[in-house]
Amino acid sequence: MHHPYKFVIWLVVGGYFCLMLISLSAAQENQAALDQRVSHFLGENRSTWSAWNVPYEDGKILFDLVVKGRYRNILEIGTSTGHSTIWLAWAASKNGGKVTTIEIDRGRHEEALDNFKKAGVSSYIQGIRADAHKAVPQLPGPYDFIFCDADKEWYAQYFLDLKGKLAPGGCFTAHNVLWSHDPHIRKFLEVVRSDPAFQTRIERGSGEGISISCRIKE
Repeated sequence: MHHPYKFVIWLVVGGYFCLMLISLSAAQENQAALDQRVSHFLGENRSTWSAWNVPYEDGKILFDLVVKGRYRNILEIGTSTGHSTIWLAWAASKNGGKVTTIEIDRGRHEEALDNFKKAGVSSYIQGIRADAHKAVPQLPGPYDFIFCDADKEWYAQYFLDLKGKLAPGGCFTAHNVLWSHDPHIRKFLEVVRSDPAFQTRIERGSGEGISISCRIKE
């Protein structure tokens, strides 16, 4: 004896899985299209970014760190005109994440917003124009990846303000840490290296250096 309700159940289950496959396929197509668009934008503009932005090689390091760590809640201090932000947002798009980025200068902030649109990553970025000295202590967190490329004399303070808002396994990264001539950079490295809750290493990248201080999982 056949039970019609079993047929209905199988029909519903089969339809559900078909919808899942269609949704997954569409998501993969959308990601592939975004990958192509962002890659083209970054490649086409590789030599046009000002000194306030990270070099291409360092952007790639940030991208790889976020993708490998599957970080989703990302904070950037110092947007400039958006080169590093685009790398971070592209990586975040693969993890279902988003980037919050802070820039104090109106002109750079507005140019960054325009670059985000051109690269196709605006939906993955919350751009804030603010004084990071005042804004950072007020941020709620938690974050699992932070990138700092702002005023060097405040690096150590940014770390102190944010280390308690980093999730276990999360990383605080900073640019230009191979500027050994800068006393503020030396102070910052002393602070992060002496903190027992963090393990710190440095990636040379373009030669300017990115420190990666990750909070030890408890």
